[in-house]
Amino acid sequence: MPTFRLLLLVAIAAGAWAQPEAQPEAQPVGPPIRVDVTEIVVPVTVLDSDNQPVPGIQPRQFRLFDNGKEQDIKVDSTYYPVSLVIAVQANANVEAVLPQIRKIGSLLESVIVGEQGEAAVIAFDHRLRVMQDFTNEADKIGQAVAKITAGSSSSRMIDAVQQATRMLRSRPKNRRRVILLISETRDIASESRMRETLIETQLANVNIYTVNISRMITTLTGRKEPPRPLAQPPAAYPMPPNVPATPTTVMQKSGAVGSSANFVPLLVEIFRDVKAIFIDNPAEVFTKGTGGAEFSFVRQRGLEEAISRIGSEIHSQYIIDYNPNNKLEGGFHEIRVVVDDPRADKVRYKPGYWLAAMKD
Repeated sequence: MPTFRLLLLVAIAAGAWAQPEAQPEAQPVGPPIRVDVTEIVVPVTVLDSDNQPVPGIQPRQFRLFDNGKEQDIKVDSTYYPVSLVIAVQANANVEAVLPQIRKIGSLLESVIVGEQGEAAVIAFDHRLRVMQDFTNEADKIGQAVAKITAGSSSSRMIDAVQQATRMLRSRPKNRRRVILLISETRDIASESRMRETLIETQLANVNIYTVNISRMITTLTGRKEPPRPLAQPPAAYPMPPNVPATPTTVMQKSGAVGSSANFVPLLVEIFRDVKAIFIDNPAEVFTKGTGGAEFSFVRQRGLEEAISRIGSEIHSQYIIDYNPNNKLEGGFHEIRVVVDDPRADKVRYKPGYWLAAMKD
């Protein structure tokens, strides 16, 4: 009889990373990368009714179901050093907001990275600029953030997440891998695709947190561009305010806004590569697809509070890992975590992952 291997298929663009101040060239898509699935890692955030992390939950109080089948899990609450990539939108739209972002370098180091952690900084518009490679020196992190300047009208968010993921993939496995994305919720001109980028983040066990820059603020303060003909069909652009959603928007694909469980139908269609799906908010897909969270700000204080909350969550998560007992089931594997603790009001984790079963 033929034996079966279970593989995750990831079509990854073969382009080289951009050097500072250099515009990357489009590259052809390379062959799929096949990765044997042996272990699934699920960071779990447990919050009480006041949205504060719940400490001291015992491993026996966690249960995890994969496609409805209970798994033999290992739960670890040990602190792991953080490897963080800070990805900042740096295009003309956010020029008026950048002075606020430049002030948070020291806060990022003390609240998220910590004494044993490390951080890298990238900025993106039509370029992907590595402002600082991984370092544990607080001054270098702050200086890199302070040097970010506004550029063109493009905002290659998806490309930036893919580059940040590849940078994190080189870090030791005993580190928490986190991307902090400070940007608007939309993507403009990325060459990478959402599906491949999301799968890459899951393969690398990356958590993505976003601090969203208000689109209202950028609309009012952003540098105005001369009018140009539409480069894409009208259906590829976000709906205007107060216009009912169409069947191809994120809201109607996911069923509702906010719940990871309601987000599963959207993820399934993304992984199946459904052509008609329109994603207005890639930031939401990245956070819910990896078990992270979205925050937003208007003023400096709101930005600092968002950073503090993200740091608190990262350092209080429980890490579940398991070897699935149902590997022969191809397709989307939905994850459900149950926490038997009366203090647990909200439990957040990635809602699932994609498996493709192939014959040898």
